[in-house]
Amino acid sequence: MSLLLLDLDNTLLDRDAAFRRAVTKFLLTYDLPTSDVEWVMDIDASGYLPRADLATALLDRYAKLGPDVVQAFIDAGAADHVVLEESTRQALRRATAAGWACVIVTNGRVRKQERKIAISGLDTEVAGWVVSEGVGYRKPQREIFAAAADVVGARLDPGGWMVGDAPRHDIAGAVEVGLRSVWLHLGRPWPVDLAFQPTHVADDVAAALDHVVRSTARQRVDQQPSVDH
Repeated sequence: MSLLLLDLDNTLLDRDAAFRRAVTKFLLTYDLPTSDVEWVMDIDASGYLPRADLATALLDRYAKLGPDVVQAFIDAGAADHVVLEESTRQALRRATAAGWACVIVTNGRVRKQERKIAISGLDTEVAGWVVSEGVGYRKPQREIFAAAADVVGARLDPGGWMVGDAPRHDIAGAVEVGLRSVWLHLGRPWPVDLAFQPTHVADDVAAALDHVVRSTARQRVDQQPSVDH
């Protein structure tokens, strides 16, 4: 069994697009300026701003809203608006058919991340998943990657891959545990302050998955003994 670990937010799912839809609906529901969409997106920082800090910022800006309203929005967040792109679904199926055990490894809260997985239909496309809150460790810590391997009874070895968009979480974690990696650049340059590099860089997750499948297929061909006639 070949292990293929996959990040969730802004890798398998376009979390920022889903959150933008959630923000737009939130502003319209409470008659708030829709021009504030970009402000909320900026302070959210692709989900990296602590949720308590996001709640404080929203309450400071929208004084007429109560804490319960803001918390309900944050709890739902992008989860109710995620969409699994068909290109991603088909790439996952190609990887599975090629013998890869696809496991999601994601930071976040169990309830929210599992809701995204279920609503998007990823639960029927992958072999399993681990969420940081559930295992007590966060990427790039070795333990969360080991827990993901355990889901399918696999080992962390150089034959495996990690695909993700976060250099300091996904790619650093792959380096830590000895996995090859594909970084989704999402239009960004690689951070110049990082000494390590991903094994490969891709435009999107479908391209990343297909690269893993092709690379392994080529490796298997190269390893076949030659036959003299």
